Amino acid sequence: MSKRDYYEVLGVERSATDDELKKAFRRLAMKCHPDRCPDDPQAQDKFKEAKEAYEVLCDAERRALYDRHGHAAFEGGAGRAGAGAGFGDVGDIFGDIFGDIFGMGGRGRAARGSDLRYLLDLDLEDAVFGCERQIEVPTAVACAACKGSGSEDGRSATCGTCRGHGRVRMQNGIFSVQQPCPHCGGAGRVIEKPCKRCRGEGRVQDTRTLSVRIPAGVDAGDRIRLSGQGEAGPAGTPAGDLYVEVRLRAHPIFQRDGNDLHCEVPVRIGQATLGATIPVPTLEGEVELSVPPETQTGQVFRLRGRGVKSVRNGRSGDLICRVVVETPVRLTKAQRELLQAFEASFDDEGGAQHTPRAHSFLDGVKQFWSRVTS
Repeated sequence: MSKRDYYEVLGVERSATDDELKKAFRRLAMKCHPDRCPDDPQAQDKFKEAKEAYEVLCDAERRALYDRHGHAAFEGGAGRAGAGAGFGDVGDIFGDIFGDIFGMGGRGRAARGSDLRYLLDLDLEDAVFGCERQIEVPTAVACAACKGSGSEDGRSATCGTCRGHGRVRMQNGIFSVQQPCPHCGGAGRVIEKPCKRCRGEGRVQDTRTLSVRIPAGVDAGDRIRLSGQGEAGPAGTPAGDLYVEVRLRAHPIFQRDGNDLHCEVPVRIGQATLGATIPVPTLEGEVELSVPPETQTGQVFRLRGRGVKSVRNGRSGDLICRVVVETPVRLTKAQRELLQAFEASFDDEGGAQHTPRAHSFLDGVKQFWSRVTS
C-alpha cells in the first residue's frame, strides 16, 4: 500500500513553519492517540502515520530530502522515520508534545532560574500609605563577561546526545520514559568554549540592589511579584521571579486586623462617669471621640472609615477604640479627701444602684459560699 504524502497527513501546506507543523501534529495526537480512542482499531495506525510524518518534517535535513525525493529518500530503512517502530515509540513523541501542554518539559525546553523570596519589614504607616524601598538581594546574576550565554565566543552547538531535542528516552520493556538530557540539561545545545569567569554556567553570585514600590494598603503576608528579578537561569535561559513578602513591625498605638485598626483609649474616672469629648489619634491626625456618661471599661466605639484603605478594592476599614478607665495615681491630700467623701456617699445612699455589677458579683459570691458551707 502506497504511503500518503506527509504534508497531506498533517493537513498543512508544503511551506508550513515548524510551529504550524507542531500545532498540526498536536491536534492529530489529541484526536487519534490510541489511549484516547480505545474503541477505534485504526487509531494506532493513524497516530503512527502522523508521528512518522512529523518526525521527518520537523527535522530540517530530512525535510529537505523528502521535498526533493519524496518517500524514496528513506527507503531501505536507513533514516526512515518510524520504520519498524513498536507501540513504545508512540509514547515517546506523544509525551514530548503533551509535556509542553502540562508543563512537563518538551523538545528543546530548558530550565529557568529559581524564584526567590525576600522578607521586607515595614512600619504600619509605610504599609498604609505606600512607599518605595531599596533592597539588596544576594543571588545568581547573569555573567557580564559572556552576557549570560556561558560561552566565551557566544557560540553553541547542537547537543550530540539528544540531537537538539533537549530530552532523551529511557526504554524499559513496554514503558517509555522521557527525561531531560543529562549532557545539555535540556537546552538542546552545548557550549564548546565555556566562559572562564562563570565556567559556562552563564551566571555568577552577586548582590543586586533593587527598588521596590510598595502600594498603599498592603498587609502582612501580601506578596509583590517582580518578574524576572529572581535567580538568573542557566546559560541562555530566563531568570526566575522575585517575591517580596511584607511583614509589619509592632506599632505603639494601633493593632491591625485586616483593614480595621484597633486601639485602647484611656479615660479618667470622672470622664467615664460624667461623659466627655476626648481626642483620639488616627493615622491621618486627631479626631474627637464622644464618650457618653457612665461608660465602662471595655466599651467599644467604632469610627467609620478611619482604618486602612484596601489595596484591592479601595474601601476603608474602621478605627475601633476600646475604652480603658484609668485609676488615678499620686493623688494630693485634697484629691484623696474628695475621693473619700465621694466613696462614703455610696454607703449613705445605697451603693447598689450606682455599682450594679459589683453588687451582683458580691451577691453571687455570698450564694456560692452558702452552698459550699451548707
